[in-house]
Amino acid sequence: MDVINFAETPSIISQYMRELRDVSIQGDRMRFRANLDRIGQLMAYEISKRIAYDNVTIETPLGQCVCQQPAEKIVIATILRAGLPFHHGFLQIFDRAENAFVSAYRKYNQGGDSFDVLVEYMASPSMEGKTLILADPMLATGTSMELGYRALLRKGSPSRIHIAAVIASDKSVEYIRSHFPDDKTTLWCGAIDPEVNAHSYIVPGLGDAGDLAYGEKEDNA
Repeated sequence: MDVINFAETPSIISQYMRELRDVSIQGDRMRFRANLDRIGQLMAYEISKRIAYDNVTIETPLGQCVCQQPAEKIVIATILRAGLPFHHGFLQIFDRAENAFVSAYRKYNQGGDSFDVLVEYMASPSMEGKTLILADPMLATGTSMELGYRALLRKGSPSRIHIAAVIASDKSVEYIRSHFPDDKTTLWCGAIDPEVNAHSYIVPGLGDAGDLAYGEKEDNA
């Protein structure tokens, strides 16, 4: 499996990552969502270099011109809710893509830090033979991503998988390696952090992306 870590190559993504992580800026929810969107757009551009294209002949006002257009059918799938602004960034670039949404959330067990990941809702087109871009800002353990992927497989088997995360952990990268098909999966990360704490949050990470984007929520009972 190919793993692309944008933190290893300086780019404007580094500025957006800094603002997402900085507690003195995180209080601006609009900016937080905008930065997720912008990172999604830039990742989508990089992914666009990895897909196949067809030559098509078009008419200009002065003659004919051979241009290229994507040959692959693309589905952008997102884990709700923090993934929505990230998803929007991808859709800004792949504006003809189909879309899928999966509700996967942590249900904490009473009196501890352990939790189960539950999938309660999915809306998806057929996946059969298509290129799947599976986007979720935070890839802490990889469990939610895998369960979302397994749910989407009920709609067919994609020919190619691009997993996109703003921040992943070393633990989640290894989990994705062992639970996704190696020969057709690429993992794209804004950064890969070394640690996951007892609450399964990435350290140093940035906190709860959903809360920072949309406001705090009550814990699931």
